[in-house]
Amino acid sequence: MTLRVEERSAAPAGGEPARLRESGPRRSRRRRNLGETLAGLAFLSPNMLLLGLFVLVPLVGAVSISLQATNGFGSGRFIGWDNYVRLFSDGLFWRSTLNTALFTLIVTPVSMAMGLGIAALLNSVLPARGVFRSIVIVPMAISGVATALIGVLIFDQNSGILDKMLKFAGLPSIPWQSGQGAAFASVVIVTLWWRVGFNMLIYLAGLQGVNPGLHEAARLDGANGWQRFRYITVPMVGPSSFFLLIMNVIYSFQVFDIIFVMTGGGPQNATSVLVTYAYDTGFVTRDQGYAAAIGVVLLLLTLAFTAIQWRISRTRDQVE
Repeated sequence: MTLRVEERSAAPAGGEPARLRESGPRRSRRRRNLGETLAGLAFLSPNMLLLGLFVLVPLVGAVSISLQATNGFGSGRFIGWDNYVRLFSDGLFWRSTLNTALFTLIVTPVSMAMGLGIAALLNSVLPARGVFRSIVIVPMAISGVATALIGVLIFDQNSGILDKMLKFAGLPSIPWQSGQGAAFASVVIVTLWWRVGFNMLIYLAGLQGVNPGLHEAARLDGANGWQRFRYITVPMVGPSSFFLLIMNVIYSFQVFDIIFVMTGGGPQNATSVLVTYAYDTGFVTRDQGYAAAIGVVLLLLTLAFTAIQWRISRTRDQVE
């Protein structure tokens, strides 16, 4: 009995038991992981603070206001979901929604296609490529309001540069401000001029990451220029296309400055979109609760599209 107790209490050669010796490195690794986690949180905390202060707090405030009836004076009165129910019978809301969808369906694919075409051209062996890249990118350095003012100088139906050129050529003038279709077209044209440079820049960065050997191998196999573009270039810039699709749709849903300066939503609400309608409702008619409801619906539409596109896209994580 005495011998068994002595054997049990005896420590193995080398000092501490094996279990205690193994817990040391494990504890050290746990402390290191904890330190890395705390360091990561410390780096993220300023961004998270700003995100919460300037995004989450206003968002909660907007949702709260959307549940109230307000007239711009004093505190609002809680009415529940009445503002959202009112949307279903508001013809101007549906007209603005249709205009927003139409604007998005035109601007997004056209600007992306133009951006990809120009990027492919400027990525090839072209003289003075740097100059042409700078010319295309220049509109990115101009604010939306300044871009819209340039659009007014060009498309003004009384003193615009474009109408003067049409008159000089003996062609009839176009009612850019009084014609519904012409006004919508002018907004789309100015927006395309402003957005193509951004799309071109993103696509150009994606094209420069494509292995030139793929095009050379396809050329040796007998593929012509269009086939190489269709079956090599377009698939290889899939991640860029996914990013640009999301960004362009979000921008189109939130377009305001160009339309507000050029047409103000007219004529006869032909260019009224959801953001301009929310602005007029909140700051002109002073119905902030209803305007907040329009903004919340716009946010939900944007989130729904982004989530759906994220689920169905097969090229967002594609790598060479």
